[in-house]
Amino acid sequence: MKKIVVAGGGVLGSQIAFQAAYCGFDVTIWLRSEESITRTRPKINALQQAYIGTIEGMEKNPARWAMGIADVQGFDKNACIEKVKAAYAGLKLETDMKKAVADADIVIESVAENVDVKVAFYKNLAPLLPEKTILLTNSSTLLPSQFAEYTGRPERYLALHFANQIWFNNMAEVMGHAGTDAASFDATMEFAKQIRMEPIPVRKEKSGYLLNSLLVPFLFSALDLMATEVAEPADIDKAWRMGFGSPLGPFQIMDIVGLTTVYNIVSMYVDIPENIAPFHYKAICSMVKGYIEQGKLGVAAGEGFYKY
Repeated sequence: MKKIVVAGGGVLGSQIAFQAAYCGFDVTIWLRSEESITRTRPKINALQQAYIGTIEGMEKNPARWAMGIADVQGFDKNACIEKVKAAYAGLKLETDMKKAVADADIVIESVAENVDVKVAFYKNLAPLLPEKTILLTNSSTLLPSQFAEYTGRPERYLALHFANQIWFNNMAEVMGHAGTDAASFDATMEFAKQIRMEPIPVRKEKSGYLLNSLLVPFLFSALDLMATEVAEPADIDKAWRMGFGSPLGPFQIMDIVGLTTVYNIVSMYVDIPENIAPFHYKAICSMVKGYIEQGKLGVAAGEGFYKY
């Protein structure tokens, strides 16, 4: 595995690309347009600074160690910083899909969490991929089996899902579908290790995998409390932080994830009849849509549930 392509330069797409480049891979981010490049470059700039700041902090405070960056034993601050600089200099942004994926060993799809968007992407991508390429999705809630038929390589298609701030939270869930072959699954597990992730196999297709099967109901509970006017975001977050010692509350987490992603996930549940729905999905969806229409998209936009 040498050449890695990440399709999409969002919060996680840019992180995956930077982490792979930091670990010495030849990495290209494919983006739809020049406007997308303009939006992605600041993320890459911020990641360079975040990695350098983390490395400098690791030397002073081992309690904030980032295993995605280095092992404790044999840590060399200057060598790590040089790897960050090399990753930043070598990372390529490309709008020509054919050029981007030429000779790719792995393509990681990290486009919008929307079925139609993903289907269209796979249909455009399929005829351009080299035969050897393993195709991975970083979808947070959708299943590989929903898209396998559109990929042109169902046996070499599966999910590799990351947590946010992957240099700190260096876990990666690996989940295939019924048609995924064992060799592609094993190669993906190995690739995750090579980019300093701790791969966690998911043995059966499950929407939300392991992490989001736990996280999404938690976030929905917080949104439901707000949508039904039980409490304000800051107070809900405070209750969670103080009650469980968590560094972040649910609305702080959603601001990091981005409200567009939150809206796309909630939208999948609005057709559940209200008499059996565990949450007020329609009210939640309408509320989050209102934030998006005001440009309050989360941390990346400078404002979401909070101002930054």
